[in-house]
Amino acid sequence: MSNDARHRRFQWPTWATLFLCYGLFVLATVWIAPISLLLAIVLMTLANALHSSLTHEMMHGHPFKNKHLNAALVFPALSFTIPYMRFRDTHLAHHVDSRLTDPYDDPESCYLDPKVWETLEGIEQTLLRFNNTMFGRVTLGPLIGQYFFMRADWRLIKKGDLRVLVSWLWHLPAAALPIWWIMSVSSMPVWAYLIAVYFGLSILKIRTYLEHRAHEVSRGRTVIIEDRGILAFLFLNNNFHSVHHMHPDVAWYELPALYESAKERYLAVNEGYRYRSYAEVIRQYFFKSKEPVAHPLWSLDQS
Repeated sequence: MSNDARHRRFQWPTWATLFLCYGLFVLATVWIAPISLLLAIVLMTLANALHSSLTHEMMHGHPFKNKHLNAALVFPALSFTIPYMRFRDTHLAHHVDSRLTDPYDDPESCYLDPKVWETLEGIEQTLLRFNNTMFGRVTLGPLIGQYFFMRADWRLIKKGDLRVLVSWLWHLPAAALPIWWIMSVSSMPVWAYLIAVYFGLSILKIRTYLEHRAHEVSRGRTVIIEDRGILAFLFLNNNFHSVHHMHPDVAWYELPALYESAKERYLAVNEGYRYRSYAEVIRQYFFKSKEPVAHPLWSLDQS
C-alpha cells in the first residue's frame, strides 16, 4: 500500500495534528507556564487556533465516517466560545454555495442588508466599518462576532428552537473541561488562558476575513490564498477555500496538491479570486476595508 493510500485510509496527518494540538495545550499549561508565561500564552494561542481548524475538519467527516466519533475527538472546547453542534449546523448551512454572502441565509456572512445598515446608529456603523479592516477584525472582531452570534442564538432559543438550546447545553461540559484543567491541574492563571483564547480567535479572523466576497455568480465568491506557511497549517489549508467548497469531503492535507493539479481550472471557476499569501492580504487590507458592510450587490441578488 502506498503512503498516499495509507493517508487516505488512516488519515495519519489528522491524528498527528490532533496529538500536536492537545500536546501543545498540556505543554503550555503544565510545564511552560511556570517557566515563561509569555511563551505559554503563545503556545496556548496556537493550540486554540489549531483546535478550531480541527473542529472544522471533524464536522466534514474526518478522520472517522461516524460523526459522533469525530465530535468526541474535539469535545473539549479549548476556546469555549462556540458550541460544536451550532458550529456544525451553521457551517454546513454555509456550504450551500448559492447562498454565499447572503445577509440572511448564509450564517457566516459578514454583510448586512443595506436597509438594515441604514437603520444603525452612527457609532454602530463606525464600529462595523472598523471591523471590516484587518486591524479591526483581529482586535475587536472576536468580541463583535461573539456578540452577534450569541444574540442570534438567544433569539432562536426564545422562539422555542430546541436544537439551539440543546447545542448550548451540550456545550457546558465541553467548555467546563478546559476550564477545570486550567483551575485544577495547570500552572497557567485563568487570565492568561483567557488572553490565549482571545488571541486564538484573532488568528482565526485572519482566515475568515476575505474568504468570501460579493460577486454576481456564486462560484466567484470564494477565495484561494496560495499560502504554505504557519498560518496555512494553523488553518489546515482552508486558505485553499474555493477548492474546499468544491470538494468539502477531501481531507485538509490533500487540498494543496489538488489545487496544483488543476490550478488554472480552479482559478477560472472562482473568477480569479486569489491572493499569493496572507502577507499580501495583511499588507493590502490592514487599515483598509475590503468591501462595505452593506451588501453591495444585494439588489442584484434579489432580482
